[in-house]
Amino acid sequence: MIASPAADGRIVLAATPLGNPGDASARLLAALATADVIAAEDTRRLRRLVSDLGVAPTGRIVSFYDAVERERSEELVAQAEQGAVILVVSDAGMPTVSDPGFRLVALAVERGVTVSVLPGPSAVLTALALSGLPVDRFCFEGFLPRKGGERGTRIAELRDEPRTMVFFEAPHRLAAMLTALAAGLGAERGAAVCRELTKTYEEVRRGPLGELALWAAEGVRGEITVVVAGMSAEQRRADSGLVDEAGWTAAVRELEAEGEDRRTAIADVARRAGIPRREVYDAVVRSKNAQP
Repeated sequence: MIASPAADGRIVLAATPLGNPGDASARLLAALATADVIAAEDTRRLRRLVSDLGVAPTGRIVSFYDAVERERSEELVAQAEQGAVILVVSDAGMPTVSDPGFRLVALAVERGVTVSVLPGPSAVLTALALSGLPVDRFCFEGFLPRKGGERGTRIAELRDEPRTMVFFEAPHRLAAMLTALAAGLGAERGAAVCRELTKTYEEVRRGPLGELALWAAEGVRGEITVVVAGMSAEQRRADSGLVDEAGWTAAVRELEAEGEDRRTAIADVARRAGIPRREVYDAVVRSKNAQP
């Protein structure tokens, strides 16, 4: 039987600045100064951050990177169960988002330890806001696979994704990534490459994937976030061949010939074409009325 955690013990996930220390919140400063334990992805970067912020941590600092996450999560949860406040920070942005932390949170939840968040800077949301692409619906894809075959397979799975997509990438792999995206999604697909967000040399390059791949081939430095437009309704219709009323009605007839009832066939064609069912229905009615 697992004992109940001490009332004050908890895991705190804290977002750290992407590059500009001025983006640190007052709550982050207080947490850095008072936490019993600070689990940092890179302890050297943490020490630079607290120096820039003028904060003197009173708690113990431990490393918390991918290779030690599983083992250290057990230690940290056990300490929280005894009443310790464990502050978790990554190099930049929110822990667990393409950074260590997921295993720790899952274990804490399993053991009944409180988990809370100090919100703050996010490369995903910052890049989305700057991209100039639709942001009403989006998905975060993290890092694409490094191996060409696996990367191509993953991109093929994303080809029909209608939402705006956000990726992370290392600068030395950016050109290869953009080239692969252009090949898999189309060279004219809109995108934005966001470099060094919130830092002195922040840069956002917007344009078709093909053009951005050529630009990146010259060499790019810094932290990279890539935002790519989802497949448009127009492109979906073009790919399906359902671009006009003749195509819609022909597709409905084919489905009916295969045994589908008309209502189901109309709904299926409308979904594939990315248009309201009423438009397909009206086209079918007009086609029927036009027959001698």
